[in-house]
Amino acid sequence: MKPPNLTPQQVAVALTYGKNQSAPKVIAKGRGLIAQAIIERAKQHGVFVHESEDLVGLLMKVELDQEIPAQLYLAVAELLAWLYRLEHANSPTSPFINK
Repeated sequence: MKPPNLTPQQVAVALTYGKNQSAPKVIAKGRGLIAQAIIERAKQHGVFVHESEDLVGLLMKVELDQEIPAQLYLAVAELLAWLYRLEHANSPTSPFINK
């Protein structure tokens, strides 16, 4: 059991995915201050931050500059769909707006 005053160390993973890539790639990962810096930089650039301890735990096992394994495709695809919905929610041509 964890002492009541201690919080788990913050962990963060950054992914990139482009048209010419076969799968998303881990471009940054870290714990503590490094994780805070990753999250802060994402927010500074308008990148949405999704919090999922389970997914981050799995992504932390992927080496830097490596594509995610096939076992994580579905989970990351759901994350990308969530991001797409957030980014396009207020667009007049968005399929997510009730007309």
